[in-house]
Amino acid sequence: MEHKILIVDDEPNIVMSLEYAFKKKGFKVFIARDGSEALEIIENHIPDVVLLDVMMPNVDGYETLKQIKNKKNLEATKVVFLTAKNKASDIEEGLKLGADKYLTKPFSIKKVVSEILELVT
Repeated sequence: MEHKILIVDDEPNIVMSLEYAFKKKGFKVFIARDGSEALEIIENHIPDVVLLDVMMPNVDGYETLKQIKNKKNLEATKVVFLTAKNKASDIEEGLKLGADKYLTKPFSIKKVVSEILELVT
């Protein structure tokens, strides 16, 4: 079964390298540049995992997570923050809102991929 991942980040370099890594692992990859774009994509293609940055234009990662958690049809969707916000209070906030994992930038692609594979397999 092909897993679907939505990568939500406004930094093209990060998006490109993650997209490449997940496609190599057989994922179907969707890309959003901000939270509102992410929520649109989620409506049409329910992903197994949403890889979410916190600091983005329009709708930030925390707000995006709240919206995902409010939708019944997304109960099985895992949400992983991947962000430069690495203070304990940021991490606590993300997990309190319901994130399944909280990974910080800079990151190793290999580690991110293995963390995500752990969640979906």
